[in-house]
Amino acid sequence: MGGKIKTGLTIHDAALSAAESVRQSSVAGVAQSAAGQAVYNTAEIAWARACIVSCNANNGGSGIEPFQSLLRALGTGGV
Repeated sequence: MGGKIKTGLTIHDAALSAAESVRQSSVAGVAQSAAGQAVYNTAEIAWARACIVSCNANNGGSGIEPFQSLLRALGTGGV
């Protein structure tokens, strides 16, 4: 999923941007293989969790559903 997200809340946008930078760094140069897919999944999970934390801290919990859905799809149960 990943990607640049703009909400209009400067602190929240900065946190989401930082999470995206970490996600991109984590998957840079990873080969497409079973091991590579595990790296992508781990990066996506970390990214979604960071976005949820920022939503709760900076956005009153608003906007967490897409990130929880991604986590459920990746097998974490939404957490």
